[in-house]
Amino acid sequence: MLFSTCRSKGRFRISLFALAASLCCLWLTAPSFGQQVAPQAPAGAGGETAKPDIAKAKAIGTRPAEPPAVLQQLNSAIEQLTARISPAVVQILVTGYGALEENSRGQTALITREHAIGSGVILDPDGYIMTNAHVVEGAQRIHVTLPTASVDFPDQILPVGKQRIVEARLIGLHKETDLALLKVEQTGLPTLSLGSHRPVHQGQLVFALGSPEGLENSVTMGVVSSVARQADPNRPMVYIQTDAPINPGNSGGPLVDTDGYVVGINTFILSAAGGSEGLGFAIPARIVSFVYQSLRKYGHVHRIEVKAGAQTITDTLAKGLGLAQNWGVVIDDVIPGGPAEAAGLKIGDIVVRADGRLIGTLPAFTGALYLHPLDEVLKLEVLRGSERKTLFIAALEMKDPMDALPDLANPRDNLVSRLGILALTLDDQLRSMLDTLRNPSGVVVVARVANFMSSATGLQTGDVIHSVNQTSIDSLSSLRAALKQIRPHDSVVLQVERGGGLQWLAFEME
Repeated sequence: MLFSTCRSKGRFRISLFALAASLCCLWLTAPSFGQQVAPQAPAGAGGETAKPDIAKAKAIGTRPAEPPAVLQQLNSAIEQLTARISPAVVQILVTGYGALEENSRGQTALITREHAIGSGVILDPDGYIMTNAHVVEGAQRIHVTLPTASVDFPDQILPVGKQRIVEARLIGLHKETDLALLKVEQTGLPTLSLGSHRPVHQGQLVFALGSPEGLENSVTMGVVSSVARQADPNRPMVYIQTDAPINPGNSGGPLVDTDGYVVGINTFILSAAGGSEGLGFAIPARIVSFVYQSLRKYGHVHRIEVKAGAQTITDTLAKGLGLAQNWGVVIDDVIPGGPAEAAGLKIGDIVVRADGRLIGTLPAFTGALYLHPLDEVLKLEVLRGSERKTLFIAALEMKDPMDALPDLANPRDNLVSRLGILALTLDDQLRSMLDTLRNPSGVVVVARVANFMSSATGLQTGDVIHSVNQTSIDSLSSLRAALKQIRPHDSVVLQVERGGGLQWLAFEME
């Protein structure tokens, strides 16, 4: 079964402990490592064994010999690497609301306050942190526990009251890749670098860091089991598979190579019991880098389009169209006047490479377009009959209607300070820019204001507010009037429309 690694329960194992135990056993039992072994006592008369000298036996063989230099070097290297990378890995504490587990029919309508724990990695010293979208989705409040120095003895553990726990706000999240960007108001933080251009190899040594089962600042070790595992054949997402133990709570934590670069963000496991079975999956660093840059700049992910369509080649399709091969991806549509037509792309062309990457499946082609930079020309190699051609397509940015909304608002007229947002009253122009709404009246959130923002509201850019404490909202003035009646610490329930669905956001007014 698939388990996201932040909520499920499972048993906790640390591979470094297992490695240490194995090495200790090896040193204690293998004479080839130079260990002194007590000699066998000679047999006495009649075949009886002579009584051993207990004191002498205790003095011989009880101290392991010095381990080989290569093991000392490995141990020292792992310790130094862990000390260097662990300060940039944080624990994420999320508070929200969810349905109570159905223990009886009388409880099915109850909701309860939920707490979840995940992990994150600091990518910028000014407090930008990447984690998984499923860790923070639906959060009412997000806190981050900044890491403390590693300790060698229990009496050096930092008291709970001295831990650095700070509030974080959500910059944006992307469900397709299961990534989210947080911001804490801190500077000078330790960071890790994304190894987005570093090759990852099967069998490569990697380390997973995070808070498995809430155990903060933990590290496990393993290898890369597969460099490109596609969990869903209908989606372009591919993952790095690793046997480094990953458990609930590791979600959002980094998978790091021996040079200290982040090669992936841990996201889910395959497990029958909910704990680590050596089947962990991480989002590759190049995808993390792309999403991080987009979320930081826009609050959501921007993509390109070339105004062409493609589909998977089947044996039947290849025979019917007389294609040169019965596998791969074939162009099935080229929109007139688009950049693909201008570059010379034709219906029936077989896609061989995109930006230098081999294309064998439709998800691979979709993924190549997905990760293509907005400011670069797309290089496409195609097979047309028996002839290979290289085309350069000036890709267009796939516009998100929400990008234009902040330009329509200004802090003087559109600020709703009690919610920390800029908002606009829905009108015909806005309705034409948004998806079909369930309720045509309301107020749309076009931006969040950092200086006023309270993460407890749960509001996101693009939300449409339809009511406040069951009072219908049809304009900015009616929203401000409804909020004016609410005193500090009173309960507030907003009905919002998000992604075509209705939901409640409940919080206390600050």
